[in-house]
Amino acid sequence: MRFTQDDRLLFIGDSVTDTGRDREDHSSLGGGYVRLIAEALRASAPPGRTPATVLNKGLDGNRLRDLEARWTADAVGAAPSALTVLIGINDTWRRYDSGLPSPVPEFEAAYGRVLARAREACAPRLFVMTPFLLPATPGQREWFDDLVPRTDAVLRAAEAHGATVVRTDLALRHAAEEHGAAALAPDGVHPSPLGHRVIADAWLAAAGAGTG
Repeated sequence: MRFTQDDRLLFIGDSVTDTGRDREDHSSLGGGYVRLIAEALRASAPPGRTPATVLNKGLDGNRLRDLEARWTADAVGAAPSALTVLIGINDTWRRYDSGLPSPVPEFEAAYGRVLARAREACAPRLFVMTPFLLPATPGQREWFDDLVPRTDAVLRAAEAHGATVVRTDLALRHAAEEHGAAALAPDGVHPSPLGHRVIADAWLAAAGAGTG
């Protein structure tokens, strides 16, 4: 689909979305995939037309419970016409480095609640991006025991609420076959510039807003 100047596209999640955005500047997009998407949409806008507004509400360290706590203010309150969520890897990570539980059934229920709340409040087009991991250490491979069922929960929540799914996990895994995992996410979680490009391209393809 083609987004117009009347559209407001909001991206929300954890540090993968945040990417150093200036929290005091409402227009700051950070240095990652959100900025790349905004640049692509601006480049594809018809001559003389204002591109869609893009907003970044990523926040370092967020688990889903943190996202739900700020959902009304940061997601619903912005009245987006398209809302993209990328969350879940910290729910897995904190289990292994801090012993903080995030049971998958509770995670799935919370994911459903935030999507339902958005639909009821402003009926945006919903995009759900799957959490991902490109293990950088042998120990990180154990995280898949938690992340695989959590990703399945994300997919079920997306289907239940009519969201477009962006399989960032599969896109990055495929790219890693060519470039190597470390070139895409040196610590296994946080993308490199190339990793962010892969994520942006996956979103643009899922949205039908590719520029090439």
